[in-house]
Amino acid sequence: MEGREVPVPALATEPQFAQRLREHLEEEQLLDGRYRLQEVPGGRVALPVLEEKLSQLRLPPEMPCGLVRIQDPVPSRAARRQTPAQKLRDELRRLLGESWSEELERDVPRAWQRHGDLVLLSEDSFRAALWEKLGTVLWEMVASALGARRLARRGRILPDGMRSPSVTLLLGQDSWVEHVDNGIRYTFDVTKCMFSPGNITEKLRVASLPCSGEVLVDLYAGIGYFTLPYLVHAAAAFAHACEWNGHAVEALRRNLALNGVQDRCRVHHGDSRQLELRNVADRVNLGLIPSSEEGWPVACRVLKGTGGVLHIHHNVETLPAPAPPQTPVLRAERGSPEGAGSDGEVQHPTEDSGKETLVARIRPEWQRWAEATAARIRGLLAELHGQPWRTSILHIEAVKSYAPHVHHLVLDLECRPALPA
Repeated sequence: MEGREVPVPALATEPQFAQRLREHLEEEQLLDGRYRLQEVPGGRVALPVLEEKLSQLRLPPEMPCGLVRIQDPVPSRAARRQTPAQKLRDELRRLLGESWSEELERDVPRAWQRHGDLVLLSEDSFRAALWEKLGTVLWEMVASALGARRLARRGRILPDGMRSPSVTLLLGQDSWVEHVDNGIRYTFDVTKCMFSPGNITEKLRVASLPCSGEVLVDLYAGIGYFTLPYLVHAAAAFAHACEWNGHAVEALRRNLALNGVQDRCRVHHGDSRQLELRNVADRVNLGLIPSSEEGWPVACRVLKGTGGVLHIHHNVETLPAPAPPQTPVLRAERGSPEGAGSDGEVQHPTEDSGKETLVARIRPEWQRWAEATAARIRGLLAELHGQPWRTSILHIEAVKSYAPHVHHLVLDLECRPALPA
């Protein structure tokens, strides 16, 4: 990073605004984490921003700042460490010598997922023709640099309605892997099933819910992302796990056995919209994005006649707007009435960084979505049972952002029959 010929763009502001500006840039994924905040002339401080995202820069008017160029930026502490990604690039430079080029540099991965001794590379890594000529020599070097025995590369998600991965095994013979999250063991075929590390905060939250003695229906179980935390940690008495992808069902059955809870779960292989269960659930998990709306009628049918709680996942778009000086806390009190990785290894997606600042305030769009959903569910329940129901917003959880201004939310909605007047 020394001797840069092109100065790094940065936003200079007064010291008292620096923290708010940092939070805004992190949320919008514009902050350049390779460099530190540093002082600039005039008593101001400057936060480096990504050159390629300058055109996306939209700042609230109450953040006074100006664009400057820093000739000699100071590397961040993380950037000064020799990361596995840097070690890998150094090894490849030595291997290729004069054949090294900017094109090859762009092909070297800067992030990956690790599942036991298998590293899953991103789809845009090692695409240049030269890499293919190196063959096994390349993959063995990459595996050694990243501390892995097996390598795979992710492709585009297949348009088969099941979000099946397109993954190529580059080194090794067996594509089944094991991943441990919060003491729960997951095994799956990395070429057939996806594992979403970005949902770890929601899995931890689910694990802490008081579900002792309850029956859960998980309408989109996958390999057991949420079914297992409910059974293993939240102490649900029994679970009905619905999944239509046969590869995921195979992994789900293995995972139930791995964690010793197979006797407390019934797997329903097929389209959850055709589920014949009725009046069994104290709690229903609808973990499908961008929307679980097609599952709402099913959730209402499987809910017990005495009611229960729905956990409704949805992607909600938030329009950019100036942040008010003080805003309500996102996490509503329970029972409130209706209307209330630095080394290159991606254990959690980068959009989860700065999550505390992301959820520090409620967004009007989130509240409007929650209220509209509560009203829709209330109507479905009344139509199903022929009597009024009430719905109460217990909690709105921001899991992560998928893109600027698009957030994965979970609404905890309590549903109960209305008492006679």
